[in-house]
Amino acid sequence: MALPINANDLITGQSIEWERLEFKEGWNPVDILHTICAFANDINNWGGGYIVMGIKEENGRPLLPPKGLEPGEVDSIQRKLIELCHRITPHYFPLAVPVTYKGKHLLVLWVPGGDMRPYKVPENLSRNAQTKYYVRRYSSTVKASHQEELQLMQLTAKIPFDDRINHHASLDDLNLTLIKAFLKEIKSDLYRSADSIPFDQLCRQMQIVRGPEEYLKPVNCGLLFFNLEPHDFFKGARIEVVQYHDDVGDKLTERIFTGPLHDQLRFALRYIRNSFIEERVVKVEGRAEADRYFNYPYEAVEEAIANAVYHRSYEDLNPIEVNVRHDRIEIISFPGPMPPVNNEELKKEKVIVRDYRNRRIGDFLKELDLTEGRSTGFPKIRRKLKQNGSPPPLFQTDEHLTYFLTVLYSHPDFIKQDKNFEENATVNATVSATVNPTQRKILEEIEKKSSITYDQLAERLEKERTTVYRNIKKMVELNIIKRLGSDKNGYWQVNRDMLSAIGFQKEK
Repeated sequence: MALPINANDLITGQSIEWERLEFKEGWNPVDILHTICAFANDINNWGGGYIVMGIKEENGRPLLPPKGLEPGEVDSIQRKLIELCHRITPHYFPLAVPVTYKGKHLLVLWVPGGDMRPYKVPENLSRNAQTKYYVRRYSSTVKASHQEELQLMQLTAKIPFDDRINHHASLDDLNLTLIKAFLKEIKSDLYRSADSIPFDQLCRQMQIVRGPEEYLKPVNCGLLFFNLEPHDFFKGARIEVVQYHDDVGDKLTERIFTGPLHDQLRFALRYIRNSFIEERVVKVEGRAEADRYFNYPYEAVEEAIANAVYHRSYEDLNPIEVNVRHDRIEIISFPGPMPPVNNEELKKEKVIVRDYRNRRIGDFLKELDLTEGRSTGFPKIRRKLKQNGSPPPLFQTDEHLTYFLTVLYSHPDFIKQDKNFEENATVNATVSATVNPTQRKILEEIEKKSSITYDQLAERLEKERTTVYRNIKKMVELNIIKRLGSDKNGYWQVNRDMLSAIGFQKEK
């Protein structure tokens, strides 16, 4: 990886303020650890700083020409640096970049402001050393005063994922056309000047980039809304709509929606409205107005899916799943709600959410009128279903808050009562409990390795992860298997009594 600026400009302070530069003649682990901590805390929001090793400092300025480092010393320092940075709480690792300057080998530590601030480090390298916060005060690294500690807590608390800098993207990954379309839609005054100001300034005003001039980077919410292919950066950033044509799950139609978050949300909702929303008009004798109702009120569907887009984690590789069945629509997102919201809270008429996983995504969706304000989504869903004469919704998560499920039940007058569904309802143990070939293979893999994960199952079966998840979900519902612990560290438990009851036998 190269530096974002010219090495000569860096060392001579032409493009970087001196307060953001620290020069070290050689490897001094304690001083370097404290300075990394100070730059990562970035109490002044300068964008971090740089530590240049191989140049002696005199009165805050580099003493040139540089002494330099031996080539082997550069490699040794990089190895020691990894061990040293494990002493930072929470862990933080700067970017180490070897450079050659005036024929001498240098090592530059590039230390952007951290996403998990505030950071603290030991005062020294002894085993029982006290940990302290360090900050930059002018050109010096010092222990934070009590007032500065309070400032760190207030200004640099953990940054939500959607507002973090994405170090794998660049300013070129933000699309001006998408930005202008957004500004025009929300009737922002910034739209009129979008073509007359520099692009980086436009992005700064929208707060979708952060960092100093030499390291200006998009934040995650900027990429999610203003990049044509955000799933290139966030693999799970998509909505999958699956229509089931039977209760077993063997016959289905799947549509996948990608692109900027607001576009994929709108396209998915348009598809659902055109394909699955039905209206019924019933004339009432002696009254001019007819009764009108829907199998699913569109406003409730819109709010439920928008909530999933708003509250899911974009660090998770799983997409949002919308399962359309003959009597209900299930919306599943990962992980579950933020604590202290749990199943008991979700049963209440109004759910009070204290912390939001994606504050910036929520702001954008609200500006586009795609979701309600804080803590109003659930009441709106309940109200629209009640006005339509539909059953109340189900909001559900598990003990470990690993998923969030919303179920919207169809108006009773629309539930299909064809032969297949009647048989499936009356002989559920015979039809629904039949283990299909995919589920059989999953059971065989679980028998071999009880700790196997969804991703490992998908790889071994050569199936999509969503296919594996649907089949496992069905077996969990039938009490054939259950997961104990997390997806990463837990294991599967097979209910052999249930397998025996449905007549399952291993293939010989």
